[in-house]
Order: sequence, then C-alpha cells, then structure tokens
Amino acid sequence: MMPLRTWLKPLAALLLASATCVALAAPQHALTLYDEPPKYPADFKHVDYVNPDAPKGGTFRKSSMGSFDSLNPFINKGVPADGIEMTFDTLTRQTLDEPFTAYGLIAQKMEKAPDNSWVRFYLRPEAKFNDGHPIRADDVVFSFDTLMNSGSPLFKGYFSDVDQAIAENPLQVKFTFKQNKNRELPLILGQLPVLPKHWWESRDFNKGNLEIPVGSGPYTITDIKPGRSIRYERNKDYWGKDLPINKGLYNFDAITVDYFRDNSVAFEALKAGQFDYWYEISAKNWASGYNVPAFTQGRLIKEEIRNHNPTGMQGFVFNLRKPMFQDARVREALSLLFDFEWANKQLFSGAYSRTGSYFENSEMAAKELPNAQELAILEPLRGQIPDKVFTDVFKPTVTDGSGMIRDQQRRAYQLLLDAGWSIVDDKMVDAQGKPVKIEFLLAQSEFERILLPYKRNLSDLGIDLQIRRVDPSQYLNRLRSRDFDMIVGSFPQSNSPGSEQREYWESQSYDKPGSRNFIGLKDPAIDRLTEELIHADSRQSLIDHARALDRVLQWGFYVIPNWHIKTWRVAYSNNIGHPAVTPLYDIGIDTWWAKPDAEPITPTTPTSESLEP
Repeated sequence: MMPLRTWLKPLAALLLASATCVALAAPQHALTLYDEPPKYPADFKHVDYVNPDAPKGGTFRKSSMGSFDSLNPFINKGVPADGIEMTFDTLTRQTLDEPFTAYGLIAQKMEKAPDNSWVRFYLRPEAKFNDGHPIRADDVVFSFDTLMNSGSPLFKGYFSDVDQAIAENPLQVKFTFKQNKNRELPLILGQLPVLPKHWWESRDFNKGNLEIPVGSGPYTITDIKPGRSIRYERNKDYWGKDLPINKGLYNFDAITVDYFRDNSVAFEALKAGQFDYWYEISAKNWASGYNVPAFTQGRLIKEEIRNHNPTGMQGFVFNLRKPMFQDARVREALSLLFDFEWANKQLFSGAYSRTGSYFENSEMAAKELPNAQELAILEPLRGQIPDKVFTDVFKPTVTDGSGMIRDQQRRAYQLLLDAGWSIVDDKMVDAQGKPVKIEFLLAQSEFERILLPYKRNLSDLGIDLQIRRVDPSQYLNRLRSRDFDMIVGSFPQSNSPGSEQREYWESQSYDKPGSRNFIGLKDPAIDRLTEELIHADSRQSLIDHARALDRVLQWGFYVIPNWHIKTWRVAYSNNIGHPAVTPLYDIGIDTWWAKPDAEPITPTTPTSESLEP
C-alpha cells in the first residue's frame, strides 16, 4: 500500500516528480556507490581475476570447526552448515576487485531514482530455482518481507531504511525508501538472497532443521552427516552458469566440508591428506608447523596472498552490559595490562602488527590529529565524547617486550583507584566492595596460550580472570544472549563501510540477540556519528566520517586491540590450481579448480601428534 504521506501530496507535484524520475533514471548493468563508472562495461566477458577457461571437475575438500544443526542461515537459531551460501543466489553480485560495485545476477539490470528514493530490479526471465520453478518478483518480495519479519536481526539493521518492496510485474520489483540519504541502500538491497516462495510458504521459516532447502545457486546439497559433514555438488543445470559475472567460477564438481572439534586435530588431518585447503590463523604454526614431508615434498603448498581490505578491529571485547566495565577508567586500566610486544615476540614469531584503529589498513583509519572536516563533525558532540578525541592521537601502549610491565601496572592501578576500586586482603574489589572476577569466554583453544600471560598480569593486581572454553554451539548461544564478560571479538570492515555499522555500534542493536553489538554500546553520540557515516555523500566525506567515528571508539576503550597481518596465509593441495591474478579484496576460493592431470590425494591416518597452537 502506498504510504499515507504520498497520498497527501498535491496531485500535480506527484505527477511532476514521477515524470522527472522517468526522464532521468535509466536501467544499468551495474550500480556504484557514488555513481562513478564501474570497472566492467555492459558487454564484459568475465572479471579479471578468473581463469575463464578453468577446467571443471574434481572434488574440493574443506574443513570446518565445531558442528552444525541447521540448513537455514537466515534465522537467529542453530548453527548453519558451512558453505550453505553456495546454494542460493542474490539479486546482484559484488566484484572482488572494486571497493563496492554490484553487477546483475538474478537481476539483469537495475534502476535507481535520481534522488535515491527507490531502486528497481529487472529480473532475468531465465532465472530459476533448482527445482525448475522460475524466479519471479513475488519471490523477491516474499524474501524481503520474510527476512524482515522473521530473519536474523542483521537484515532488520541492513534494510531498516526500506519502506516497502513492490512486485510491479512478474519480472520487475521496486523498493521504496523511508529517506533518501543512504546512498548504499540500492547496492545492499542487491545482496538480498532470493528464497522460493512456493517452497517456504508451507513451512515454518523460524524452525532450524536439516531439511534440504530449495535454492537457486550453483551448488546443491547431496549428502549430510548431521554435525559431521556435508557434501555439495555442482548443479550442471545451473541457470546462471554462462553469465559473464559467473565465468570462471564454481569449477569443482563437488565440495565437501568435514567438521573437526579442534584446530590441532584438523591441521594433522590436512597434513595427512584428508582435505585440501587450510586458512592459517596461527603465527606459530606458520613459522614452524609446516616443516613436514607433506610440504617439503610438495604435496601441500603454502602461500601468502596480499590482503588489500581494511583489517578492521579484532580485540578483547568488554561487555558494557556488565556494571564492572561501565567506567572507561576501568577499561583503560585493563587494556594497559595486555603486553602485545611480549606476545608478538614469544608467541607469534614477530609476525603481527598491533591494531590501533577500527578501520586499520585503510585511509579511513584515524592516525593523525583531526583535520578541519573531522573537527566540524566532532565539534557538536563536545562534552558527549572523550576530550582526547580533539587533542590526542590514540596509540595502544607499547612495552619493551621483556614481559616486565611495572609502569603499565602502576598506571592501571591508579586508574582503578580513581574508579573506586581497591585491594582488600590481596584481592581487587570494585566500588561496591565486591571481589573482581572476570570470565573470558572462548571457543578457540588457540587463544588460551595468549590469555594466560594476560591472566598473570591481572592477577598481580588481585584481579581473577577465569578463562572459560566452551564448544562452538554453546559459545554461539551465550553470545546471542550476551551471557559473557569478555570475548575475542572482531568488527570486519570493507572499503565502503555503511549500514552494517548500525549492527556494530548503534543503540538499536543493543537488545538484538543476533547483532554484532557485542560491546553493548548505547550512546547517542555514537549513534549520530554512525548515521552520518552511512549518509556520507562522497568518498572524502565517508573517509572524514569514518575517522571521526574511529576516534570516538578508540578513546572509549571498548576493546583491548589485538593485532593484524596484511596477508592471507593459506595452504592447499598441489592438485588444486588458482588464477595468476588474485582479487584485491578476497582470497577468491570460488575461482580455484582441480588440476585435471594431477594425481588425486590418497588420505592417510593422521598421526597422534597434536601441534601446540
């Protein structure tokens, strides 16, 4: 139904506005954030980072951690199977060598209003679900309404500025917006997964189970061992296999995912030839864990691939919903007690750099004093944000790497005294006289060896840090219910940050169980900065607003910054090939293939040896 405010407009003005939009808007094959020309023209044959003649065939064997109990990744229940995204298509696809450009997938062309008040998608007549049912505008509208009403809170945050979805005809769907300042909205609507209305309308969308869903993507599920493994096979009748945007992708006939409870066991299985690909997160492993026959004899290859993405922020996250963390002086004090330089030297073989920005490894990181444009953004918030935002550049504390951090401990102790904490009978008590106990919730065993030295540093000040490791399912449930004191959390960033920032920082995501507002932020000043970033009308404005937001988050001491590396570290079987050109912003696994002339890998039984994380 058309909104009431539209009907109240004078008819002449409404007709004039409609005529103007018709005259200026035109369908196009790609959408860009600031209407700059896309890299690839309308008649492009394939993207630059694929091998258009890549051979089809073979099996790609992957691993995953933990378990799974759901084939519905769109709801806030259960643990979805790894790889399930390969079974459905979206309206558009983003290329991996442009900051943010969307090319048609299910949608053949897109058209947006000159004033950014709506976007229209023209669907491909040949698009169909893998049961042969054609994809039509009703499916798009059904998908949007279902995800907004019953899906994960992520969708509500992403699409909160959408007023309604309208099926104008079977091959045409229009989204109207509540306001026209969100330049990113037409592009992120292209990321909408299109679900089959005819299949879902007779089922409970909120029920997570292992019933194989009907999708439209290049792969279909052919075998499931609940919680242990899942097998996907390439759909040889995939409707979109000949599209230029898909050329050179989806080359494996089958992809299998086997689940492991522990990374150390999984790494041994890799060396034994039980799967083909490994993304390394352990600097110690990368430095010393690959001197084994599987690598020295060339059966497995290790490679570092340059990462041009912002690395974002990974850190030890404070849950501000807990009273003990609501004083910034407490958070700053606890941050002083993490000795990164010692950890990097002793545990990481010097492989990492300390993270200092929420937009690290990008031009959006606040690394200098604010310029005039940033000050204009920040000045109206003076008194609501930390004073040091205006006067100081944030830098995490640097130690000498010896493991002796007496200066940091003295500064931390004074901050805790200023916050009303004190030591009683060799135990730290908070302002209410309650002994301080902090539970650090973990799902990955690798972090235990990193947290133990931190635990000792806290213990020197009488603070009891309890490291609690749980299985992935329990971890996810506790994360959703915000049942934690501290966690290792990450806030990934793209080169064009936008609506996803609401899920990280805004008050509206505070109570959403599935949001990434792990910190528990509920701050009007941060809400304003986030909205202004989303509504930036140029690239330079986006950079200025990101830096302004970055400064406020930095000086809030909401996380203890961890570390980053500017490469992806991967290992893979020598019977797997990948293009010579790697995409700028992704590893590009979908572009890899099985070498047709290579001998298949014969798995052996893993040794009982378990590498130390």
